[in-house]
Amino acid sequence: MTSSITRRVVVATTAALAGIAALPARGQNAMPRGPIRILVGFSPGGSADVVARLIAEKLRERTGVQTIVENKPGAGGVIATEAVVKMPPDGNVVVLAAMASTVMAKLTYVKLPYDPLVDLAPVSLVSTFQLALAIDPKLPVKTMPEFVAWAKANPKLANFGIPAPGGHSHFFGLMLGKALGIDMQPVPYKGSAPMITDIGASQLHVGVSALSDFMGAWKGGKVRVLATSGTARSLAATELPTFAESGYPALVGEGWLGLYGPAATPPAAAAALAAEVTEILAIPDIRDRIVAMGMEPRGGTPAELADFDRAELKRWAPVVEASGFKVQ
Repeated sequence: MTSSITRRVVVATTAALAGIAALPARGQNAMPRGPIRILVGFSPGGSADVVARLIAEKLRERTGVQTIVENKPGAGGVIATEAVVKMPPDGNVVVLAAMASTVMAKLTYVKLPYDPLVDLAPVSLVSTFQLALAIDPKLPVKTMPEFVAWAKANPKLANFGIPAPGGHSHFFGLMLGKALGIDMQPVPYKGSAPMITDIGASQLHVGVSALSDFMGAWKGGKVRVLATSGTARSLAATELPTFAESGYPALVGEGWLGLYGPAATPPAAAAALAAEVTEILAIPDIRDRIVAMGMEPRGGTPAELADFDRAELKRWAPVVEASGFKVQ
């Protein structure tokens, strides 16, 4: 299994590294002179924070530029993303943002204090992560067909917990219910931890969140994960089938982390930083640590991240619009 995982990660990172040839040369003048500040919109210790610190440590080692991680948690990352928008566009400040504060925020906020497609300069995609359906392990359910039968027989128990309203877990859960033909409604929590605790205690029977959120509880037997949302099985959990494998090909959708600077960040600085980050993500130790958390390292150019953002916005817009959900 390990060799298979390694081969798949190498394929993914090799594709990202191929884009480096198209980047401007990374001379001493192109790299930001620092100190580089990486803002993270989540609390210390979470997966986004860990990834940011892995990148910061390697940036310091490779470039000699002081690199600092600053946590600005709140509003699903919107607070940290808004802070970067207001920073000087010199390449020295970036945010490690999740889709919650970029694509999803643009689609759900009535008055978002920035436009992620206008006020941010894409730098590099950092990692993607699959979503997962987890259930109370005490339920007599071990496969997706068994879950569908149980949920249809127990519709009031099939409502799904989510870490917060308005995120990708929320809308993927609605997609899930529609695909399964079940009226599943979201049950918002303040973070994934209390949701997972309730599933383990049989206070909640179903949850939808990032696979990385469920990893510890799943390995510890506190939740049962039935399927994941990738086009292929997760590198961190190859034994788990995808929804597509389970008979639901439309249920594909991943979250992501990406680096962004203020809108007027010099293109040469963004490209140089993107090239460094892409190479860092291909380092075996860094790659393996990210995979172990339930994510997949990516990397790439600023242009590739801009294209990715536009494609994801187009993908999720009809789902969000159909839900009627808005953040006032």
